[in-house]
Amino acid sequence: MTQHLPFPGSRIAVVAITRHGIALAGKVVAALPGARLFAPEKFRTEAEAAAPDAACYTGKTGDQIPALFAAFDGIVCIVSLGAVVRLIAPYLKNKEADPGIVVIDEAGHFVIPMLSGHLGGANALAGRLATALDATPVLTTASDSRQTLAVDLLGRELGWTFDASHDEIVRASAAMVNDEPVALVQETGSTDWWAKHANGRSGPLPANLKQFARLEEIDPAAFGAILWVSQRELPPGWVAKLAGKRVIYRPPQDSAQ
Repeated sequence: MTQHLPFPGSRIAVVAITRHGIALAGKVVAALPGARLFAPEKFRTEAEAAAPDAACYTGKTGDQIPALFAAFDGIVCIVSLGAVVRLIAPYLKNKEADPGIVVIDEAGHFVIPMLSGHLGGANALAGRLATALDATPVLTTASDSRQTLAVDLLGRELGWTFDASHDEIVRASAAMVNDEPVALVQETGSTDWWAKHANGRSGPLPANLKQFARLEEIDPAAFGAILWVSQRELPPGWVAKLAGKRVIYRPPQDSAQ
């Protein structure tokens, strides 16, 4: 399945700091039309051969990070994982604001989404690049490694948005991956969300996910989280019943059923 990226190629930076890394970066840029290569000035010849519009910088790579964080939604680093951790650590804010960051080893064997795998799109970006490079994606997010439902990605490919606090997302996500009972109440929107979910799921729905057609059918106390797909506002009395454990999804109006 084609990986759905939450941002265009023009919002992706590729950082490489060695000759061999820059050669691989040329393949990465080719797989992501619009992406731009950033490399040290001393490798300008190699960088421009790999990607004609490469940006070459003087000084330390770490000094480029603030500008890259501000200008790009996805950053691909052909740099060791440990080095990337040290480079980006001073600039991290939160999962809603940080860019999706993917690390690739210089040999192009492994593609690792290391930051903002879900909301920041790093998992999807890693999947796209693993396919293009014939590499192995190394996914460590629990929902992806277990192929279960990712609460913060439900319906994204279909244009759904969600309404939930950070704590509610954390609680619902924990309920899913820890096999607690989770209610999925779908009153509207396409029902073809599982096959498209998180760039593709196969097989049956997770056993701990119970489906309902109306919110009023459920007993909130019986579930660790409630995922409600609807165009309605919460009925009177339900705000308190669902406090702390609800995630509300809003499909586009033209997809409502």
